[in-house]
Parts: sequence; C-alpha cells; structure tokens
Amino acid sequence: MRISLIRHGRSMLTNNEKMSLFEYNNWLTDYDNAGVLQEVSYHSETIEIVEKANIFITSDLKRSIESALLLNANEKIISDPLFRETGLPNAYPKIANLKLSPASWTVILRCLWLMGYSSGCESLRDARIRAKNAAERLINVAKEYEYVVLVGHGFFNMLIAKELQKKGLKGKRRTGSQHWKVTTYSY
Repeated sequence: MRISLIRHGRSMLTNNEKMSLFEYNNWLTDYDNAGVLQEVSYHSETIEIVEKANIFITSDLKRSIESALLLNANEKIISDPLFRETGLPNAYPKIANLKLSPASWTVILRCLWLMGYSSGCESLRDARIRAKNAAERLINVAKEYEYVVLVGHGFFNMLIAKELQKKGLKGKRRTGSQHWKVTTYSY
C-alpha cells in the first residue's frame, strides 16, 4: 500500500505587485480561481509515480484538479474539499494598511495563523483534525486501490504527511514545498 502526496503546479496568477491586505484577500480569491501553468517538463519522479498510481484524489480547488489533469490522471480523479489547503486569517487590523507582495502577506498571515490567530478561517487545531481525517481517508482508499496519489497543497500536504507517519507509514519526514514535488509513504 502506497500513498504519494504531490503539490499542485504553479498558478497562472502571476501578479506580484505590492498590495494592501484587503487587496490581498481579493488576490487570494483570484488565486483559488486561477488555473495552473503547464510545464515543459515535470520531475521524473513525479511522472513515475503518476504512471504507477491506480487512483488520484484532489481537493476541490481548480489548481489541484487541473494539476492532476496535466499529469494525465483523466478518468481516475476523485475531488474532495476535505483536501483543501488550510485557510489564512482575515485582516489583522494593525497591519491592514501595509502594502506588501502576495508572497509576503502569505508568510505573515501563515505565521500569525501558526501562533493561534485564526479570525475567519479554521484554526491550526481544526486543520490538524481535518488532516487526521484526510490521512485516514487516503489509507482507506489505498487499501482498496493499493496505490493512491493526492494532488494537493503544500501546507495541508505537510499536515497529512505527519498524520500518515503517526499511523506507521514510512517516508520522508517532510514533504516537498516545490510545485509538482512528490513524497511517498508506505507500510
């Protein structure tokens, strides 16, 4: 039984201009609705895994689904909101007027979220519970199909990986943060 986690491809949304937090929240909506860029080539390890997989699971976000399709997973895809990326908190009043790049806003909000600020999104505690449920779902699907690939999201894949390891699956301690990077776990 094997479970591979792949991070989705790079977003088609390439706007990296400085923006306010309000503008960033709109940018996040656009990011969720944007597709992914098709690459000239993919990691050879990712291609090998895709060819061996019996079923693909994605989140219900466009970048996850399109990534699976670009990897030629056409007829074997199950999309489920359980595997969505962890959200980011709403505006933190003391920093809302700053103008930063989307990458900077993401880092700041993710740090605030990790420190317990979760206004308007699920908490880290709730995300860990969801990751535990996601890991159990992947294990159940892998029991039926033997080899499952999740085309998901960087941070949530990391939380799922920790849960898979707690359940006795072996693999790298950390998932890759690069787009299209694969990490495999097995008994």
